[in-house]
Amino acid sequence: MGAHLSNAAYGILDYGVFPLGMLGVAPILLRNLGVAQYGVWTVASSAVSIGGVIASGFGDANIQYIATHLGKGQAAPVDRAVRSMVGINLALGVSLALLCWLLAAPAATLVTAHSANLKQDCLWSLRIASVLLVLRAFESVCISTQRAFERYGAAVRISMLARVLALATAVCLSYLDRSVVAIVLSTRLMMAAALWLQLARLKQLLSTASLMPAFDLEATRALFSFGFFSWLQAVADIVFSQVDRLVLGVSLGAAAVTSYVLCAQMAQPIFGFSAAGLHFLFPYLANRRASTGDASLRRPVLTALVCNVVFVGILTIALLLFGEPILRVWAGAGVAQSAAPVLSAIVWSSALLGLNVTAAYALLSLGQVRIVTAANLLGGALTLLLMFQLIPRLGIQGIAIARLSHSVVTLTLYIPLFRRLIAAQTKTAAVVVFNPVGEEG
Repeated sequence: MGAHLSNAAYGILDYGVFPLGMLGVAPILLRNLGVAQYGVWTVASSAVSIGGVIASGFGDANIQYIATHLGKGQAAPVDRAVRSMVGINLALGVSLALLCWLLAAPAATLVTAHSANLKQDCLWSLRIASVLLVLRAFESVCISTQRAFERYGAAVRISMLARVLALATAVCLSYLDRSVVAIVLSTRLMMAAALWLQLARLKQLLSTASLMPAFDLEATRALFSFGFFSWLQAVADIVFSQVDRLVLGVSLGAAAVTSYVLCAQMAQPIFGFSAAGLHFLFPYLANRRASTGDASLRRPVLTALVCNVVFVGILTIALLLFGEPILRVWAGAGVAQSAAPVLSAIVWSSALLGLNVTAAYALLSLGQVRIVTAANLLGGALTLLLMFQLIPRLGIQGIAIARLSHSVVTLTLYIPLFRRLIAAQTKTAAVVVFNPVGEEG
């Protein structure tokens, strides 16, 4: 139990420390760099974050494959899987980095349309950010592999330290040299140092001298059969998490977007902390299933679900009671007043989405990635459809209501999960009846 609580705590730290750090340094960087330079830095940071998610989309496949073989006591396939994962992520990271490098020039032109002097700074910041995507792709192999071994602490400590140091360096450079390029470059150096430490720790964990990329046929095929769908889901999540802002901005203007985004940012931790804190459930269940069978998952899944409900319930009640006063302090009375009609709907959509975390991780551990991906794609598509139908009639409230559809659809993941667990329990009971204790089967 202690190990699970530790993994949960590190998962939450990994999710929360960097965004909180970004909020903490924002006033200093904004004052020292100016609004325009700060905007360039945030664009480059967003490019790394979004690209990093896409480049690391096969990480869940790596966790599922390695945890399953560890549960079976098979060490040999693990090394082949890790080296295959290095090859896959290297190809994906380099391809994505090249695309971002090519798009950097037109993107810089659009971002700095009203400030031509910043164009070169923006261009080189985005180009440096594209190189960071390759580092993030490599880092994903290290982190996902250690998570498959149910060792969250080491990977998170290194990653977290690098990101905190990168933010601290950014603050120092903003006093010494108001160049956003220098700040982004320092981030690259920090990430490179962190990657070197991650690779060294991974070699030690696997007791191997080399992590050179390789494409073992069996491992690569298994990783692709699972990883394609987890990667598709990661890409879809990025699209669906941003398109609502675009639709709202085009339909109702920038002021409506501000109120909506602040509510969404406030409610996001309900799902985010739930997903981060319960991530250890994924490798744990995959390992347990491989060693003792599906029937053994019933108790840990129900325990995790209870914890999931309690955690989501506490955060939801807190935001429903205190969300509006927090918004008033955070953004002012005007924004809080315009956000009040949609806050509760957005909080409930994030809460319902947070409740599906246990089902999603349990199904992934069972290898049912297609079901999880299909539910998320269906929920996202339904949300988009309802947005276009409801915004003309209900305005900003329409888009908040549309978000609820995604959450409700993903809750149906519990149906195939419980069917699988009940079937496994029934099968085990039948075996006990026909092979009672003391008789030979």
